[in-house]
Amino acid sequence: MYDLLKGLRVVEASAFVAGPTCGLYLAQMGAEVIRIDTVGGGPDFRRWPLAENGSSLYWEGLNKAKKSVAIDLARPEGRELAQRLAAAPGDDGGLFVTNFPVEGFLSYETLKKLRDDLICVRVMGWADGSQGMDYTINSALGLPLMTGPQGDERPVNHVLAAWDLLTGAYCAFGLVSALLARMRGQGGREIRAPLSDIGAATMANLGFTAETLLTGQQRPRMGNDVFGAFGRDFTTRDGEKLMLLCITPKQWSKALDVLGIAAEAAAVEAELGVSFAKDEGLRFTHRDRLYPLFERAFSARTAAELAPAFDAGGVTWGSYQTLDAALSDTRLYRDNPLFEAVTHPSGLTYDAPGAMGTIPQDARGPVTPAPKLGQHTDEVLSAVLGLSGGEIARLHDAGVVAGA
Repeated sequence: MYDLLKGLRVVEASAFVAGPTCGLYLAQMGAEVIRIDTVGGGPDFRRWPLAENGSSLYWEGLNKAKKSVAIDLARPEGRELAQRLAAAPGDDGGLFVTNFPVEGFLSYETLKKLRDDLICVRVMGWADGSQGMDYTINSALGLPLMTGPQGDERPVNHVLAAWDLLTGAYCAFGLVSALLARMRGQGGREIRAPLSDIGAATMANLGFTAETLLTGQQRPRMGNDVFGAFGRDFTTRDGEKLMLLCITPKQWSKALDVLGIAAEAAAVEAELGVSFAKDEGLRFTHRDRLYPLFERAFSARTAAELAPAFDAGGVTWGSYQTLDAALSDTRLYRDNPLFEAVTHPSGLTYDAPGAMGTIPQDARGPVTPAPKLGQHTDEVLSAVLGLSGGEIARLHDAGVVAGA
């Protein structure tokens, strides 16, 4: 937790990954993020993985440091409350993150009537408004047919929701950019961020689309080979698999030296009339000639022998490990100041991260857990909308709002 955005009030009405991720990043930089939840919880409130008591570890992870207001969004009075919260007055308010449809009671046009300088960041599936989620967008982009072992025609989905996460981060960036423009007198605006556009643009930015346009075909599957460079997993004498990466000339030369195969690689260079040291693309092109040299060198030593030799020699490498093992890795989890033991709404205590970036000049604040559903309903309705105790009590009695 940092306080770079302290004083900002962001209202979030979203579910699943992209929208909540945007709100999470803003909250962990100090913004007050008020999450509008439907009474009883939205479609992701019980999403897996679950704790034994049925609480969603997923929901607890994505909603840390936020406030929760529970409103019956199926009722006109509840929808009006949501609109008023999104467009509530104040120089540091009027910031709204949602994945609700473009049209409807949370449309930009509707909210703009309540606050002309409103900033709305809207996560979408497809740019035309049709439904789409990370895995369905990913399937359309071609990546699952480029991923996996050679000779296998089955699509391979990525475990990581990459487009959701990229979209969430882009939305946080977009909201802060729009706020800066508003502070300069340029008013409010809506920023629409479809996963389809984030995915298509990213594929183009990385050269995938140009490659396919110019060659007439998409990149083939190549297993664990790193495209355009020299990198792959290799098996040690004791059966461990290590990842080796040689992109720069320095990485290449150090790997050859530690593995003791510089002379053999030079012989292949002489035979082919090329210089692997100068061109990573040549290492990739001729990888079938180089792989056997590396395979023999790896198979001659154990992982325990190679690891310190690689570290001492400055080789770029990594070991494959389970998440169980990663939790004991001091570079990732154990003793990492990003993490702190926190008691969550589920009643369970486990390590959770604060802001992912580190600011050496600022003290890192404590990690704040996710709220209980509806925990801040009364506080927010009073502080943001100025409702009296009697008005809030009436809303509770009518079932329009709920507390924790």
